[in-house]
Amino acid sequence: MQFLVYILAYPLLWLISILPFRLFYWLSDCVCFIIYHIIGYRRKVVRENLALTLPHLSKTEQKQIEKKFYHHMCDMFLETIKTMSISPEEMEKRFRVTNIELVNEYAKKGKSVILVASHYASYEWLLTINPKIDFKGIAVYKKVANPYFDKLVRRIRSKYDTELVETRKAIPTMAQNQRNGILSMYGLASDQSPKLDRIFHSMKFMGIEVPVHTGAEMLAKKYDLSVIFVKVKKVARGYYEATFVSIADNPNDYENFDITEKYLREVEKQIYEAPEYYLWTHKRWKHRVE
Repeated sequence: MQFLVYILAYPLLWLISILPFRLFYWLSDCVCFIIYHIIGYRRKVVRENLALTLPHLSKTEQKQIEKKFYHHMCDMFLETIKTMSISPEEMEKRFRVTNIELVNEYAKKGKSVILVASHYASYEWLLTINPKIDFKGIAVYKKVANPYFDKLVRRIRSKYDTELVETRKAIPTMAQNQRNGILSMYGLASDQSPKLDRIFHSMKFMGIEVPVHTGAEMLAKKYDLSVIFVKVKKVARGYYEATFVSIADNPNDYENFDITEKYLREVEKQIYEAPEYYLWTHKRWKHRVE
């Protein structure tokens, strides 16, 4: 059954990926109308999240953000599909990096890094930066249940020579690369809610006390990896700009959880600047600490 679903869906995905951008974003508008107005996909979750984290905004302002978010979410989902066929030249125009030299300075020092991102703007197209870096690019990801779609996701995400590593294999991969002296940049998105059995610490995020992922900081300290945050900005529909921000050059110089806090403050700044580009459909604040 999983294979049948895949072979039925794949031709449609390919057709979507080769659409001219004008038709492509018209399709995105149609998908948004269905997802938002007809299905109402996680609309209750989005409204609760916005009301909880942006209480200083009026209901009207929150509703405007909600509508803009669904348009962006559909764009981003289809842009992931677009990666199947988009040319490197077109991608270069649509996803710019402002200061790649900051990252490559670490390679010159012989220092591997952890690149912490958030579920904001185009986190999927971040994988296209790999040809610009002087590291082996490795993205830590969660495996898709359908093995055929998992293979497709891996193929799409590794189009720019990024190696994808499942979450459970991240630590062995880091240990092996360190033993072999392989300079690497490990990409992680650490802004979502951790599983209950993996909660080690909580802190305020968007004004709400919640459990937080501390894995990136722990790994940085264990393997002496510098920590860099990547801020992605949506400058126009289908166009993004990434800027790197140094979080911790020498992670073991920091008190426990200070690096995690610095990272979350950077994520917050992004969200407050333009909240419509954050992934509000996740139940990020479901385990908040009263």
